Amino acid sequence: MGDAERVAVARKVLEELYAQVRSGKGVGGRDVRDAVRTLDQAPDADLSEVYQDVFADVGSRRRIAAKTLSQRRYVDLMQKNDLVMAVGPAGTGKTYLAMAMAVAALNRQDVSRIILARPAVEAGEKLGFLPGDIAEKVNPYLRPLYDALHDMMDFDQASRAIERGVIEVAPLAFMRGRTLNDSFVILDEAQNATREQMKMFLTRLGFGTKTVVTGDVTQVDLPSDTTSGLVDAVRILERVEGIAVMRFTEEDVVRHPLVQSIIRAYERDRGPGQR
Repeated sequence: MGDAERVAVARKVLEELYAQVRSGKGVGGRDVRDAVRTLDQAPDADLSEVYQDVFADVGSRRRIAAKTLSQRRYVDLMQKNDLVMAVGPAGTGKTYLAMAMAVAALNRQDVSRIILARPAVEAGEKLGFLPGDIAEKVNPYLRPLYDALHDMMDFDQASRAIERGVIEVAPLAFMRGRTLNDSFVILDEAQNATREQMKMFLTRLGFGTKTVVTGDVTQVDLPSDTTSGLVDAVRILERVEGIAVMRFTEEDVVRHPLVQSIIRAYERDRGPGQR
């Protein structure tokens, strides 16, 4: 019941979800929310195309698929471009989907290794206060990359790949002086790379390499007088052929529904000069 436009969306949601069930896919509460949101944005969308299984080669224990139109466009951009910069809030799947693309490419032997990098920038805590040598100090900053990796590969498989150097997880600073060939490279939390670090990283790219750079420009932990390398790179490179920029918004958050509300509340509370 309701106005004709809303009734049409509800009907389309039900028809599309029934089609998913008939094809053998399970449908849960989260799938219903995702379908409603997707068809609200694009009533003519075909959910079977949005949710198309482009990650079959990941071999994950759980099915991985795009959840929104924006995520589907992001996947398409990663397939078609050698360098993609994804900008948007936490929970939009920027790093997770890039990791899925990387593991799938490795399993297909499209690349010979995966390289995962992050700037080791302090977010309110000092590295010097942490125990251990430099590797142990930066490990907490790389933990989210390990978490995403272990979600797609069992622990022993991932550990063996890391030991053999097939998968490398390293701070951004360790990329200096290298040329990265036949690799799938992901730079996560790139908003915390400086302009110089970003240029250094982007000029490491070699033949047969795909690169995805992800970050949230509203969560920069650099000193206030330092320009974010991600902001700078998007400005400079957005119109360069072969480079794509994907912008997510809070509407694309696919975590707990409260995450959207939290992001919006912080956006409303941002005062002048805050970033």
